[in-house]
Amino acid sequence: MSSRTDRRSKRVRRTRPRAGHRRAPWMWVALSAIVLVAAVAAVLATRGDNSTAAAAAIEQNRPVQVSGNPLPKLTTGPDAAVGAVIPELRGASFDGTSVDVTRNGQAKLVLFVAHWCPVCQREVRLLTDFLRTNPLPAGVQLVAVSTATDPNKPNSPPSSWLADERWPGPVLADSVDSAAAQAFGVSGFPYFVAVDGNGHVVERTKGMITTDQFTSLAHKALAVD
Repeated sequence: MSSRTDRRSKRVRRTRPRAGHRRAPWMWVALSAIVLVAAVAAVLATRGDNSTAAAAAIEQNRPVQVSGNPLPKLTTGPDAAVGAVIPELRGASFDGTSVDVTRNGQAKLVLFVAHWCPVCQREVRLLTDFLRTNPLPAGVQLVAVSTATDPNKPNSPPSSWLADERWPGPVLADSVDSAAAQAFGVSGFPYFVAVDGNGHVVERTKGMITTDQFTSLAHKALAVD
């Protein structure tokens, strides 16, 4: 009688599920949920860091290193800067990309613009549309300098303005104290400087110009050896 009872007891013990087995599925679900939440949090944090870094990378002003003698201001009458060697500018665009204006053996047109200047806005749009189908002669580099930046004035920030207009060339972001503009004798906007391959000023002009005048400046810069 005793042995039969023992066998029944053993069978009962074998068929009864262990308490640990009943808890295991719930433990896995909880662990999976924790892992999922952690992964989502990591992704969101990464996105936030990337967005913050991208926003922080855009600056409307950048330091500009100026080497050489500054050009005199452009006034009425003969331009005293014609034939002079340009000062060299080393700086960066809004996103930190290096942009230089140097005596590197290449003819160039340097255009100084201010975002709040209505004439600059019209000129930039005119030239951007023109250059889509009328590229500059080979060997002439076009560089824009965004200067006189003021967040309290219209059409700010200049980085968005020039991006929206799809300006076709590099843009140097001038320093807070407009070091680049002062070095080139800027006295009004827009302001153009044609430079030959030897780094000499060929011509300077300010105010709105036509596309024919713009093309003429490019050819003058290229024609001087």
